[in-house]
Amino acid sequence: MTDFRHSFTPFKIGSETIKNRYCLAPMGNSHTMDATGAHTPDSMEYFVERARGGFGLLYTGAYFSDLEVDANPTDPLLKVDSPLNHPVAFRASSMELNERISVYGAKMFAQITLGVGRNYLNMKAPSKIEVFGHPGVMAEALTKEEIKLKVDYAVKAAQLMQQSGFAGVEVHSIHWGYLLDQFALANSNHRTDEYGGSLENRLRISREVVEGIKAACGQDFPVTMRFSIKSYLKKSGKASLDGSEEYGRTIEEGIEICRLLESYGYDALNVDTGMYESYYYATPPMYLERGYMINFVKDVKKAINIPLLTGSHMNDPVKAEQAVKDGITDGIVIGRAAIADPEYPRKLQRNDAEAIRPCISCNIACIHRHLFAGVGFSCAVNPVASRELRYALKPNFNSKQIVVVGGGVAGMEAARSATLRGHKVILFEQKNQLGGHLVPGGSHQFKQQVGALNQWYQQELGKLDVEIHLEEKATVDTLAKINPDAVILASGSTSITPPIQGVDEPIVYSSIEALNNPEKIGENVLIIGGGLVGCEIALEYSRENKNVTIVENLPEILLSKGAPVPYPNKLMLSDLLLESQVAIWTNHQLTNITADGGFVSHNESKEATFIKADSIILAVGFTSNVEIASQLTSVPYDIYQIGDERNVSTIQSAIWDAYEVARSI
Repeated sequence: MTDFRHSFTPFKIGSETIKNRYCLAPMGNSHTMDATGAHTPDSMEYFVERARGGFGLLYTGAYFSDLEVDANPTDPLLKVDSPLNHPVAFRASSMELNERISVYGAKMFAQITLGVGRNYLNMKAPSKIEVFGHPGVMAEALTKEEIKLKVDYAVKAAQLMQQSGFAGVEVHSIHWGYLLDQFALANSNHRTDEYGGSLENRLRISREVVEGIKAACGQDFPVTMRFSIKSYLKKSGKASLDGSEEYGRTIEEGIEICRLLESYGYDALNVDTGMYESYYYATPPMYLERGYMINFVKDVKKAINIPLLTGSHMNDPVKAEQAVKDGITDGIVIGRAAIADPEYPRKLQRNDAEAIRPCISCNIACIHRHLFAGVGFSCAVNPVASRELRYALKPNFNSKQIVVVGGGVAGMEAARSATLRGHKVILFEQKNQLGGHLVPGGSHQFKQQVGALNQWYQQELGKLDVEIHLEEKATVDTLAKINPDAVILASGSTSITPPIQGVDEPIVYSSIEALNNPEKIGENVLIIGGGLVGCEIALEYSRENKNVTIVENLPEILLSKGAPVPYPNKLMLSDLLLESQVAIWTNHQLTNITADGGFVSHNESKEATFIKADSIILAVGFTSNVEIASQLTSVPYDIYQIGDERNVSTIQSAIWDAYEVARSI
């Protein structure tokens, strides 16, 4: 058993002592403020839960400070031209928030942004440059007067934060290609005045901000900087997968910037990697190794004397403990894993790492839901995240008997949540193990956290009084004998087999069969279906040095007809397949299968091509299992269909369905 004691030693950021090395990462603030500028009850509870869960330092997300320059800043803190005074409401709720988290020994730093620049439409940038994701649309360049205004507003915002009880502030940020990052990068800063040219000139605005804050708030008021040590940019608009062709910031320049930021007065650096073009290094999917940042920060730590906080996929507690022990980093910054389990540090501190609910790096409910769908972030595996106050489980003292049919992720979550509320649950699974699609899905080398999620559920069910029947198929007669109060149907889904000539050939496998029987798959693999399942199988086989071809009916791969593939995952998986030289045939479909391959036809020209294959894998989707539901037409108990049985979708959909039903019975 790993001893995590080094992760729970105190350290200092400026004048403030932080009780341990675990820091809650700054994440978006769209869900945290109401119309008056006060923290919402849910957002306050979100932070308090994580303070109670053991985080030593908590960061807020980025608060806009600028009132005048950009066209549409979101909820600026200093807004006073409305009937409701934002600073007053913000200060009052922030004082309460900081009072509450202090009970648990935590400190909180507020993050202040000067703007997002060319990352979004209608925002100004250091120079006239193209807006991210909008070819030909140019962001306007800031004037010197506007730069001064932005700096002044950031200083005023820092004063408000100090008055509101925050222990310090973080400047947002030379990170992810946001405004200060655009100033610092030579490829986006083409200015010829004192804010452009040399590296020190490009950092001048960052220097003026910290000097202004220190002058206004005092030298003892800590100021940190969120900083990307490397851009992973091949060219404008294109990521560099391995970082060898760096058009943006090299590690060498990043280290020099760290030295300069320390000399300017910053009290700590909160580092990660990536920008919007290389978003998979900003919010890494499961394809990137956890703890990859540790190798990057070794040289950074040697170059500076102020504390170094390390984020980005740092949710491997064993690696994190070793990095702290070896003096490679001073703090571990956890974001998505803290959304998944607010008690992450507390469970480590009591040497119960197995009890941590795993973050699976799916980026569905946190990144996609928040940044791309415009909804407050949550978590695929933790439906309560960021709505702790209004959506938490409540005990039901009128205990009912509930039967759950199906032991996949939806069934396990339904059984867990219903039992926690006080109900008596019987779960039937016709296979010899729990997990459903989590079992084959977690078999990929790069998806070990999905397997860990399955183990977590089984461990949690083992702690609860759930009656589990494996290798037993629930029938109408079974349910009639039990006569429960409610039945939750979570029978999952089955792979679709298209009506193609030769589909019964021995070389043909469904995606589930292929994942469950890797020893049967040959060296030349033809995968039919370029959705997420097919592409992840292709990546796995390419890493085994197999010769892999994907055939996709649509114009491009990873175009989902259902739940969209989150941007970081889609971007990285596409680049990985390209790097692995996986052959991709879009606008084609399989028309005929033989004993040694298959014929594929172009959708428009109808030209047919034979592709030799030892194995053909069908990854064209799944269909809901509704056999028992169709038989339950008139019964004396309530029936609920959840997960893939209701609608084939994602892990998030399955877990959220289950939680919603279980919390309402």
